[in-house]
Amino acid sequence: MDETVIVIMLKDNNTGFLEKELGSYSLSENAGMIYNIYGEDTEDGRRVVLRLTCDKEVEDWEYDAIFDYYETEALAGVTTHVAEEDGHFNPIWVVQFPYSDVHEEMENAITNILEIHKKELLSVYDAIADKKDDYSEE
Repeated sequence: MDETVIVIMLKDNNTGFLEKELGSYSLSENAGMIYNIYGEDTEDGRRVVLRLTCDKEVEDWEYDAIFDYYETEALAGVTTHVAEEDGHFNPIWVVQFPYSDVHEEMENAITNILEIHKKELLSVYDAIADKKDDYSEE
């Protein structure tokens, strides 16, 4: 499988502009589930904000079903914050976790989050497979 390189940029808290590169990380799988990623400075230190999405375009009825069946607690052990974010074409989850200057730690953290997210999505897809009638508007 081809590797994808993602770059984490530091976001200026005042302007919202991306200022400088914090690091680039190679991912061999699941990079397509990253909607966007950046770093930001907070009172508690530097953190990464990662928006996760689905690995496919979802149908209208699946949108709410995915949010209903997705267990954000699955990411609780590897993130400091998880929240659903609607208003996008596909479901989005905003996760936050501490930034590390150690390249391997960051690459492992991102890979781990993506693996957990992928596993949870597969579970959700299986759980909602027969729920179309419950979520379709007539």
